[in-house]
Amino acid sequence: MEIGITTFVETTPHIDTGKVTSHAERIREVVDEIVLADQVGLDVFGVGEHHRKDYASSAPAVILAAAASKTKRIRLTSAVTVLSSDDPVRVFQDFSTVDAISNGRAEIMAGRGSFIESFPLFGYDLQDYHELYDEKLDLLLNICKSEIVTWNGKHRPSIDGRGVYPRPVQDPLPVWIASGGTPESVARAGVLGLPLVLAIIGGSPLQFAPLVELYKRTAKRNGHDPTKLTVASHSHGFVAKSTDEAIEKFFPSTQAAMNVIGKERGWGPYTRSTFDHARSLEGALYTGDVETVAEKIIFLRKNVGITRFMLHVPVGSMPHKDVMKSIELLGKEVAPIVRAEVAKWEEQENI
Repeated sequence: MEIGITTFVETTPHIDTGKVTSHAERIREVVDEIVLADQVGLDVFGVGEHHRKDYASSAPAVILAAAASKTKRIRLTSAVTVLSSDDPVRVFQDFSTVDAISNGRAEIMAGRGSFIESFPLFGYDLQDYHELYDEKLDLLLNICKSEIVTWNGKHRPSIDGRGVYPRPVQDPLPVWIASGGTPESVARAGVLGLPLVLAIIGGSPLQFAPLVELYKRTAKRNGHDPTKLTVASHSHGFVAKSTDEAIEKFFPSTQAAMNVIGKERGWGPYTRSTFDHARSLEGALYTGDVETVAEKIIFLRKNVGITRFMLHVPVGSMPHKDVMKSIELLGKEVAPIVRAEVAKWEEQENI
């Protein structure tokens, strides 16, 4: 069972002071967060790609490269790469470079993204939303598979027998399919036999269990061994010494950030009752003390089949010291509990 962190490198106003951390300072803080995650034994750190003022992570590969030379074992991934509006050649080259610096620890999570700012920014038409992703994923996988690429496309110029460099340490460079939970994207991952990551940020995680089964069934029908495939989740949360402290520190920034997004998308207000319901065992918010968060991750593993869990922290802007403490608790205290319990459970299942 792998456990890690994801971030969007938030730069929203701090609730208590109204201060906005500069993009430069927040990027440096995230590099420190990745280094700490490595030191406390976490398995993976993901940086999401966004192109708006309240996130400083328009170039995840650059941030990950900065952390690569300062870390020893943690895997470094996008979370996600907005492949539809990017160029697959540059994506491969960027992450192959991270792979070189880290000596084989880079990954790409390829998704459509949850925001649309990158499409007009890079000159793409949202009417081509689905075609862009399908075409560019095909090209990216071709580059991962072969040094010399011949490929024809509609939305991106074709390639005729050209080499793409540098080649990665890992062969092939790992590409994950990122999904918000649509059967189509889950089935695509199964057809391709690629690892799947699910954004479980609302409702009940139990609703994702049928999707994991669909993924495995589709993989098997297409000649892939489902027992060798990895399923990850990305969920909001925060770990503190006590559940009361976790609530006190995490709710204000989460409410503020979710209400901004909710206003843009026509959602209702994010209330304390919404937050508290999501903190329940079957909710999608992993917020509380060490035992509470560990119990919820174990529940997710047993009932949904997740084999990698990534805690997204912070949601909105929080004091850097609080984020660092949460990462420390996740690595030093939550992860050992989860790994021991999952190992025991899996051993009993195999008897």
